[in-house]
Amino acid sequence: MKKIVLFIFATFLLFSTNAFAQNAEMDKEAAILYNQGNKQKKSGNVDGALESYKKALEISKDYRIYYQLSSVYKKKRKFEQAEAALNSCLELKPDFYTAYNSLGTTYYSWGKYDKAIENFKKFKENVKEAKLKKRASKYIGLAYTKLGETALQDKNYAKAEEYLKLAVSNYNYDAAYLKLADLYVELGKYDEALKAADNAINYRGKKSKIPKGAPYFYKGMAFKGLKDKEKAKENFKIASSDKQYRDRSKHEIKYLN
Repeated sequence: MKKIVLFIFATFLLFSTNAFAQNAEMDKEAAILYNQGNKQKKSGNVDGALESYKKALEISKDYRIYYQLSSVYKKKRKFEQAEAALNSCLELKPDFYTAYNSLGTTYYSWGKYDKAIENFKKFKENVKEAKLKKRASKYIGLAYTKLGETALQDKNYAKAEEYLKLAVSNYNYDAAYLKLADLYVELGKYDEALKAADNAINYRGKKSKIPKGAPYFYKGMAFKGLKDKEKAKENFKIASSDKQYRDRSKHEIKYLN
């Protein structure tokens, strides 16, 4: 998930930079420090960038400086400070909607998924570009999946189902479908488990994090619940080719005979 969040940051960086370029000029002295901070951040000198942005803010309380300051705090995983910087950014420029996306990524990295969803939704509601709206929907889906996973671990099945269905309504995420399959097997809703497992297979991308055998294992469990031993064995055999599901699948096959 960390790689996904880093991709979120990178995806919107170009959009953010373009947004800055279109706005009014910054105070000259502050701009020198601001540009210095941008160069330092790009070169990996995060602490140097932090100091440059702080000095720039002593000269001018510019929303762009707060925005870049927040990105440095996120890199340092100082999420409370990143949140504060972004709130200051929005106080100065409420229509700078990219800050809502950044708040979303901050809360996501922080594990505050409810707040991440809230801010990704604000971003989605306010941007015009269809591509950005689609990406926001994806990240809303990822955050709902996290909430669903936690609810499933806590055996709060009603909440888990609610969150996971919201996840896939925003984004066809194979991991969310897989969790739904797991949930429906647990609840004895075997037909729904089969549908969810098939979706996990159909939407599994090349860079998927879910094991290849996982959906077939849950299909096996669903067919077992439906008393269809042959189809259960068929799917457990496919799942057994995945080392993560080999032992569990072989165990299930053994007791189906």
